[in-house]
Parts: sequence; C-alpha cells; structure tokens
Amino acid sequence: MEVVIVQDATAGGELIAESIATLLRRKRDALIGVATGSSPLPIYQALTAKVASGAVDASGARIAQLDEYVGLPAGHPESYRSVVLREVVRPLGLDESAFMGPDGSADDILAACEAYDRALAAAGGVDLQLLGIGTDGHIGFNEPVSSLASRTRIKTLTEQTRVDNARFFEGDIEQVPHHVITQGIGTILEARHLVLLATGEGKAEAVAQTVEGPLAALVPASALQLHPHATVVVDEAAASKLKLADYYRATFAAKPEWQGL
Repeated sequence: MEVVIVQDATAGGELIAESIATLLRRKRDALIGVATGSSPLPIYQALTAKVASGAVDASGARIAQLDEYVGLPAGHPESYRSVVLREVVRPLGLDESAFMGPDGSADDILAACEAYDRALAAAGGVDLQLLGIGTDGHIGFNEPVSSLASRTRIKTLTEQTRVDNARFFEGDIEQVPHHVITQGIGTILEARHLVLLATGEGKAEAVAQTVEGPLAALVPASALQLHPHATVVVDEAAASKLKLADYYRATFAAKPEWQGL
C-alpha cells in the first residue's frame, strides 16, 4: 500500500485525476469505478478540467458505479445513478451508454446484485476504482464486520452512515434509505488499481486504522492491505493520526516521476 500525503483536497484531486488521465492515455476504453459523496468531487472537477483543456481524451472511458440505494424512485436526484451521471458522466462529455451500475429498483434485488458482478467481469474488470472512506472505516457500503470476501449484495446501513448521508437529503435522516446495493469487498479487490481519497480530521482515525491497524472486518477499508496496487491519498488533516507520516512523505518524495501512482 502506498500512502501519499497532500496539502489539501484540491491537491489530492489533481494528483488522482492525473493518474486517471495517464491510464486513459494508455488504455482509451479503461473502466473507471467511481464513488459518490463529497470526498471524490475534487477528482471529478480536476479530470473534467483536463478534458475541457484537451489534456486528455476521455471519450472512450467507461464508468462503473460502486453502490446504489435500494428503493429510491427512478430518477431520484440522490440515487447514485443520478449523482454519477450528474457529477461524472455528463461533465466528461460521455453518453449514458458509457455508464454501468446495479439496479436498486429491481423487483429481485438479489438477482440484480449477481447480475452486476457478472457485468463487471464481462466488461473486463475495473481498471481503477476510486474509493472514499466512512468515519467507521467502511468502503462502498461495506459496513463494519462485512466479510472481506463479500460479493455485490444488499446491505443494511448503520445509523451512523444514515446520519452522515442525511446532508444529501435536506438533513432529514428519515429520507435516507435503510438498504443499499454495494460491491462487496471481494469485488472491490478485483480492480487492478484501488485509489482511496480521504480528507478532513474526521477521517483521521479511520485512515490510521486502515493503513496501520490490523487487517480486520471491523475496519472494512483495511482490506486494501491485501491488494497489490492500492494507493491512499490523504490531506494533512486526515493524516494527523498516522504514526509513519514522515516515512510516507519521504518515500513519495523519492519516487521516480515515471512510476506515477
């Protein structure tokens, strides 16, 4: 696992966006897994700027969704399909056909979960998966004590996650669904490159447990320790509880530029 400490969220977004741009220059039709929430927004903004300036051609990119609420009406503005189309697909100038995600309104949710796992495999697998992290260490909607071998499935959200997400529903927790479809940890680990961005002091404990704590289902993000190419990008606030922060700074400063993330 590589840990990169940056000054702020903007710097983290630029660094990761450039890594995605490098991937797209090498593989025009790369499948990019995207996360929702506020943390990855600087990435999408920086990547959109690169596309607008002509620094990278994203026209062949494919976008894969990490998770989805269960039971929101089709077209609901806070369904993750709507969010990804609004924040990633359309700003990059992509057609909706470039997007794939699980069906949270399906009559048979279990079948929809299995279908999405098959669709990801049929698409050749995710080349780069973006991740955020919850204050309790969850990735996707794999809440604490999720199986580290889990596949795409339905999960019940913890009260803390519903509280955290209420800000997207006019501050009303009653509007936040209780259930979601999420890629499992085993599914996430199949991506070729995992990139987690965390910013703010509120994420510091979860980051420390993910990077320097034991591998444990209690901290689902600690599963990144199992991956051969996982990158954790954090701002100074989110890095504040890392014991080896100086080591991470030194190793990244000495890294050859050609190596990238």
